[in-house]
Amino acid sequence: MAHLQEAAAKKINEICDRYVNERTPLMMILSDIQKEYGYIPLEVQELVSERTGISVAEIYGVVTFYSFFSLKPKGKYVIGVCLGTACYVKGAQQIIDKFSEIIGIKPGETSEDGLFTLDALRCIGACGIAPAVTINGKVYPKLTVDVVPKIVDEYKALEA
Repeated sequence: MAHLQEAAAKKINEICDRYVNERTPLMMILSDIQKEYGYIPLEVQELVSERTGISVAEIYGVVTFYSFFSLKPKGKYVIGVCLGTACYVKGAQQIIDKFSEIIGIKPGETSEDGLFTLDALRCIGACGIAPAVTINGKVYPKLTVDVVPKIVDEYKALEA
């Protein structure tokens, strides 16, 4: 969506139209766009602004505040490492460092092949199974550093 194509603009307008009668439609619109395209770049935010009358500044604020929205495309497999207190004290920093080392990216980045995105998350509400990692919604409980290479290899094997 680098330059918003006509089909994409039409789809985004359809998404905005779904919520025309809602008092506060922004989160629903952005959520649907994120699901459809995987990210919400500035030109999409501008189109949403034109359609809804909500300022680009407000839309940008929402997109950048919530971690489930993204300004850039994410990888096929989004690895979310919880760094909330319970996970952190049980070794989550070492786990995210290991993912970073193996994949060759820092938190917040996507691998060049587009396969992995590594995200540092705040509390995901899984304190009882800390440290916890999610990959595309699948939860890996009580993770240890030694398991990280095996997990990465499993996802790479899916692409072979």
